[in-house]
Amino acid sequence: MSVVRSKICGITRVEDALVAAEAGADAIGLVFYPKSPRAVSVAQARQIVRALPPFVSVVGLFVNPSRCELNEILDAVALDLLQFHGDEPAEACEGFHRPWFKALRVRPGEDVAHAAAQYPGASAILLDTYVAGVPGGTGEAFDWSLIPPALPKPLILAGGLTPENVGEAIERVRPYAVDVSGGVEAGKGVKDADKVRDFVARVRQRM
Repeated sequence: MSVVRSKICGITRVEDALVAAEAGADAIGLVFYPKSPRAVSVAQARQIVRALPPFVSVVGLFVNPSRCELNEILDAVALDLLQFHGDEPAEACEGFHRPWFKALRVRPGEDVAHAAAQYPGASAILLDTYVAGVPGGTGEAFDWSLIPPALPKPLILAGGLTPENVGEAIERVRPYAVDVSGGVEAGKGVKDADKVRDFVARVRQRM
């Protein structure tokens, strides 16, 4: 089996970012969506990024941002990748001089392959759980059988992952990467260090 990468999303504290890095996570996610309980300010984000060791990617998560807003954040925070988690069309994700990936929320009857094909410039496609009115971070898993056998881009699996089910998810879905937020938390935006370590360890066991 090929190497599966791991991303710990919804980081709001320096100490949580360092735990993720020390555990061996490949990336952390910073949420720039004010309505999220895991949202960070620019000042928080800068502090977290400065504290990280090298070779840990920093992903900025956005939900339908204006170009002005996103460019202002990029000027202030050293982000490596962009994650678009709203209803953005492909053209709204382009032109920021960063690799990016698009999150799609999966529900029964949706043509996932067709939706993914609408984002030819994406470096990956993230699949998350559809919950009406909530762009992500629901803590709920979706039916993995809805994932088509071949997507045009590398697959990042999200939605309700925990240390307990991530091994099964990897075995069944064979994703490029897995993305967790609520499944390793002690509370909204506060990570549980033991859960983070356990999650990353279980991902690495599947290498």
